Amino acid sequence: MLPFLVAHAGHADWRLALDRCVGKLCLDAGGEVPPEYSLGWCYLTDVFAASAEAIVAELKARLPGVAWVGTVGIGIAAGGIEYIDEAALVLMLAPLPKDAFRLFSGRQPLRSGAEGFGAHTALVHADAGAPDLQELLQELAGRTATGYLFGGLSSARTHTLQIADAVLTGGLSGVAFSDSVEVVSRVSQGCQPLGVLREVTRAQGNHVVALDGRSALECALEDLGLDAASEIEEVAEALSSTLVGLSRSGDDRAAVPGRFGADTLVRHIVGFDPHAGVLAIGDAVESGVRLSFCRRDPEAALQDVRRIAGEIRDQLAAGGQRAAGAIYVSCVGRGGPHFGEPDAELIAIGDILGELPLAGFFAAGEIARDRLYGYTGVLTVFAMPA
Repeated sequence: MLPFLVAHAGHADWRLALDRCVGKLCLDAGGEVPPEYSLGWCYLTDVFAASAEAIVAELKARLPGVAWVGTVGIGIAAGGIEYIDEAALVLMLAPLPKDAFRLFSGRQPLRSGAEGFGAHTALVHADAGAPDLQELLQELAGRTATGYLFGGLSSARTHTLQIADAVLTGGLSGVAFSDSVEVVSRVSQGCQPLGVLREVTRAQGNHVVALDGRSALECALEDLGLDAASEIEEVAEALSSTLVGLSRSGDDRAAVPGRFGADTLVRHIVGFDPHAGVLAIGDAVESGVRLSFCRRDPEAALQDVRRIAGEIRDQLAAGGQRAAGAIYVSCVGRGGPHFGEPDAELIAIGDILGELPLAGFFAAGEIARDRLYGYTGVLTVFAMPA
């Protein structure tokens, strides 16, 4: 099997950045990209958003026969480097049989068993403003044999876009893979619980009324170490930096005590009623769901990145495989200065998995399985024989 190829460049002129990337791909391929390279990823920072159509047109002209997918991000990941708040793009090529994948979008929906193709997993790029997004993800997951999606929501300060052999806006797009394309994927959490795991005993819409049979606000104050007589301003300030982790009763638990499991969904606290003792969060909640108050923790998040990379390495080794290439989708809130130094997540991945072709972006929400996450990192590795 030919190796995955990756190239990246930062430059104010997209033409020069693209030229450098294509030149490196050709160089790494021995002078010319062979026809076996049939699938390409293009992630670009939002500085280049207005030039996306010209970029895709140039890619098709210079690398004919390659099907392109991708999206825009406030930042992008490339190998062991992150580009944030600057003009840059990353390209990655995979040598896959053309019957091993299918591009999909609103123009060409993914249909189960259509044209003899059976979707096993799917990489998804989505618009955060798409109506009923969670339902769309569940519906799309239902069209794959495993129900496993990975990817994220486009992020940009101007306008978002997706690439699926054309520049698109809104909805979902991406690429589905048959069972001949093996992937190993893990979710890394970016928050750490502050208190005990509680049960939502009363909720209405996005309002949490009671936890463990008590006032939701009372429980929050207890877990945050605040007195019930605290001033409203003090409570508001404390809640503004607090989030909630939601999990179903049957979800897996973290292997390490005091950490969230991979299925925990982190959501913002968006308001509270000091008189009724009700909390409002950024998602609908149902009674019976488990809830923990939490805060973002850079050190715990970085340790979790190393953990998931180690799990992927060990699973590949157990199957006599190695990493051919990787996609990494991380939250926009995790890039840049969040870890105290640039490229921290990507360096951590490289420390565990070694140098490998990797492309990705910093998302406005991360997708794994059939769910939309926040403050997480989703690492997906394509496997090949060792």
